[in-house]
Amino acid sequence: MGGRDQSLKSSDEKIINGAEEEEEKEEEEQVEAGVIRVDKDRQLRPGSIKGLVKEEEEEEEAIADPASSSQHLTKYTKALLLSAEDESVRSEKFETTKWELWAFYIYYIGNSGLGPFNFGPSQFQNLLYQQANILGEGNCGGDGQADCRLNFAGSDRTVQSVVLLCNGLSFAIQCVLFLLIGSFADFGTFRPYILMVSTVICIAISFGWLGVEDPSQWRIGIALYMIGLITYQLSLSYWTAAFPGLARNLPEMRKAREDLVSVPPTISEEEYEAKDSLTKNRVSNVAFAVCSAGELLVLAVMQGMLVGIHADRDESSNTKALSAVIAFSAGVWALCAIPWFATEKRRPGQKLPPGTTYLTAGLKQALLAAKHLIKLRQTLLYLVFYFLFSDALNTSVTVISTIQNDLVSFSTTKLNLLLIVGIAAQAVGIYGFWLIQKRWQLSTLYMLSWVILFTLILQVWGFVGIFTSSFGFHRVWEIYAYQAYYGLLVCPWYAYSQTMISQVCPKGYEFMFFSLFSLVGKTSAFIGPFVTQAISDRTGNASSPFYFLLSLGVVSTALLLPLDVRKSSLEQASFLAGEMEDKGQEGEL
Repeated sequence: MGGRDQSLKSSDEKIINGAEEEEEKEEEEQVEAGVIRVDKDRQLRPGSIKGLVKEEEEEEEAIADPASSSQHLTKYTKALLLSAEDESVRSEKFETTKWELWAFYIYYIGNSGLGPFNFGPSQFQNLLYQQANILGEGNCGGDGQADCRLNFAGSDRTVQSVVLLCNGLSFAIQCVLFLLIGSFADFGTFRPYILMVSTVICIAISFGWLGVEDPSQWRIGIALYMIGLITYQLSLSYWTAAFPGLARNLPEMRKAREDLVSVPPTISEEEYEAKDSLTKNRVSNVAFAVCSAGELLVLAVMQGMLVGIHADRDESSNTKALSAVIAFSAGVWALCAIPWFATEKRRPGQKLPPGTTYLTAGLKQALLAAKHLIKLRQTLLYLVFYFLFSDALNTSVTVISTIQNDLVSFSTTKLNLLLIVGIAAQAVGIYGFWLIQKRWQLSTLYMLSWVILFTLILQVWGFVGIFTSSFGFHRVWEIYAYQAYYGLLVCPWYAYSQTMISQVCPKGYEFMFFSLFSLVGKTSAFIGPFVTQAISDRTGNASSPFYFLLSLGVVSTALLLPLDVRKSSLEQASFLAGEMEDKGQEGEL
């Protein structure tokens, strides 16, 4: 039977080959006579035996592996899918699981900043005010008297000036660290360890506050505050940079990708783009909402703890209580970090280019990015906006927080209650924004625009306080109202601005671009405090920085008007093509 089958097969092949030779001879004669035109791509007449075989082979390849055959994809589809990541990230083992996603959410409860970003600054300012008043010996700080001052950085400065200067210095140090770390974090699988190291250092620093209980230790307080702020911001930036990859590898997004590259596509480019945007927004907004709910629970426990240790008994008890709640928040962070460190999948980043080591990859990455950055015009536009608006918002929050701490006399119990109000409003605001966006399928840019409007209204509120003492963050009730307004209508900025970054940065370059945006944000926060502390020192009015901040907010908002997300996707594809060509690699679809 085997010999008979082989004989039949040989006979069939001869017939086919003979038919092909006869057909080719006929085709050549027809081409010479101008009867038919040869297909330039295949050099085969459509419908010929070889042509049909070739077409069948291509169709089979496309069905077997749609991503391997991209000739049917439009330019914009390729732009939506192109990535610099190692192709092994497409493996099923790197698909985002429910447990990994929830571990990501829970980590943010710990990294919410209760210690280093909320109570840390309050304790820092508390120590400064107490020490300045002790040195002033009753000759300053009272009604009708000048502000008490401390000698810091070679000059006698007000407490507000010292705070703003320390913020500026810590942000400058962050800039250096982001330059050193950010570029090479997109290579290999070791980037999660950057987050681990910065988290451990920040937790250790927070526990260190337990040793600071006296105003004479204010210089130690400066060191703890600055190191805590730097490592907190590093942790926050590298946790945030992981979310686009998590969203991209969710089962529904992997399925959408397959649908887009199938032959024929079963989902349109617009549907894919909308699904991608909404998925990223869901991950980002749910993370912030879960964080807010977790923070409320932690703050409720803190409130009971503060009542139990009689934090409001006297100034000394209040100072000890502030250090205690910072350390407690560190313990919560440690517990919340463990699930994420245990479940995060070590997804591969970019492959190392030929002749490159991990020690040199970061520098080469930064240089290549700088070379091709001009192609990312929409990204650069958003970068300039982000630089200016982050400065306006972050410095506004710093100025209001300084006024707030003075109004409530650094009472740990009152500060905790203010945080409960603010974070409860934040949970409602962020999740409410997400529900509205999901219900009406609104874009990230549209939602961000509304948040910007509400932020400008907040700055107008502070601006009014320059001219009157009856409104503009001069009363305790206004501080509670501020916390509610800020949580409901301004806090969604932190979710939508990060999602927007993920939509304008090339896939596979998230850590470098999130570092770049963090660097820009920190640089702006470095400049803003210096300008506002100079204004405040000269005028003696704590609200006077809003002259600068409101103007900056309005100018930066105008820069966002021409931003085009669709055009950004095409520019990202051009950027990746140029990068891959220089590295001698090919981008992955």
